[in-house]
Formats: sequence, structure tokens, C-alpha cells
Amino acid sequence: MIKRASEMKTEIREQMRGGKGSVELIHILNKEEMKGKVRLFAKIVLNPGCSIGMHEHVDEEEAYYILKGKGTVTDNGNTSNVQAGDVILTGDGASHSIENTGNEPLEFIAVVMLYN
Repeated sequence: MIKRASEMKTEIREQMRGGKGSVELIHILNKEEMKGKVRLFAKIVLNPGCSIGMHEHVDEEEAYYILKGKGTVTDNGNTSNVQAGDVILTGDGASHSIENTGNEPLEFIAVVMLYN
């Protein structure tokens, strides 16, 4: 299967999970296309000052792979600065949030994997 960029659905969510501003999600593959235990595989873009609010992952885990930009992640109570090349993995009942604290868009790949 080859899926062209022009075939990927783009979605804008406002104040995602209680965060600030707009979040752009580019759905790379949907769960029906992957036929596995992945419910989200997307590129996410946060403009400066925008964020995804704190949320919990139960019976699943979420990985963020930072492609471009800088931000701050709070992962299960620990706050750290992140940049291109960093990866964050949150799951097993833990919570996380992410905010663009830089001057350019923060772009990352997000994958949510189900345990069952």
C-alpha cells in the first residue's frame, strides 16, 4: 500500500484536551488501514504558544517523536524541554501534556498503541 500525502486527512482541533490554541493533526494512517493495535498514527503541528492539555493513557501508550521545533513536555509529573530527535513514551496509567515554547511550529509524530 502507498498512501499519498494528498490522501491524508487533516483535522484542526481547538483547545485539544484542554490545551491552548489550535492543533493540526495530519492522519498518516487510520486504524482501519493498519488493522492492528494502533488507534492513532499522525503528524501533529503546534504553532507557538499552542498546546495539548494534560491527559491520561490507560490500557494504551502514546509515543511522540519530535521532528522540528522546541517545546515543553510534562510526563507523569516531570517537566522537560524537548527538541527535534527526542522521543516521549507515556502509558500504563500515566499522564502527559505538550506545549510549543519555541518561535517556530513544533512538529511531531504521535502513535497511540493499545495494550489489548
